[in-house]
Amino acid sequence: MYQDLLKSFNRLHPRAWDFIQLTRMDRPIGIYLLLWPTLTALWIAGEGAPSLKNLLIFTLGTVLMRAAGCVVNDYADRNFDGHVERTKSRPLATGAVSVREAMLTFALLLALAFGLVLLTNATTVWLSFGAVALAACYPFMKRYTFYPQVVLGAAYSWGIPMAFTAESGALPAAAWLLYITNLLWTVAYDTYYAMTDRPDDLKIGVKSTAILFGDADRVIILTLQGLSLLCLLLAGARFELGGYFHLGLLAAAACFLWEFHSTRSRDRQLCFRAFLHNHWAGLAILAGIILDYQL
Repeated sequence: MYQDLLKSFNRLHPRAWDFIQLTRMDRPIGIYLLLWPTLTALWIAGEGAPSLKNLLIFTLGTVLMRAAGCVVNDYADRNFDGHVERTKSRPLATGAVSVREAMLTFALLLALAFGLVLLTNATTVWLSFGAVALAACYPFMKRYTFYPQVVLGAAYSWGIPMAFTAESGALPAAAWLLYITNLLWTVAYDTYYAMTDRPDDLKIGVKSTAILFGDADRVIILTLQGLSLLCLLLAGARFELGGYFHLGLLAAAACFLWEFHSTRSRDRQLCFRAFLHNHWAGLAILAGIILDYQL
């Protein structure tokens, strides 16, 4: 249904689908992986009752910033994507969208996202500049370091402190435990993602944690996921979360174990499926926290 809705835009304008693909609106997995931790932080900051205004701001802001990140990522990789099986049909790689059009789209998305942030408070506005800097830097990191996934984790986690300052006007130390939780988790699932491109990346000289970890990749991913759950457990104790929260953690742990088992052959498609599967872990944690406050 979602795909059909998006494709209907193509009937309104013949090039609409090119920009839907550029912003990755046809692949909402990135929205989920960014949204669940952000809403988790917003729920905790609001002690189970976040304001409707902030729910709308952070939900729409997540969609816009993820789209902007995809655009700048494709701009940075426009000369590489054509050599990678999974990305060779992206609009910038094929020339369906020009560099100028991509940059204008990026600027428009940032402007819309910034307009939303202006509806919060001064502290959150200042924090938003960090989000933009991290999102803009990440795509270029794979040229210089084997840790681009760490930069992605920092970017994908930045909505957490922003959610706290927007909702409560404060940034407690325990909020940074949530930040570290999400950073570790992001490095883990994005390593699964990078494992799908590893043969191509080795040929063209692009770096990633999947290449760095080598044969220890799955063990390190599971370790990172375990550490993220430990940090979340510590944060839950600080925020006095109870039984349903712990059930959410157990469900997330089950997701991580399934991913570890399913990728034992390191088949590209199975690694990609494990990456996609992570959103269920994030959703389980969010659901546990919502239930914990409501019941």
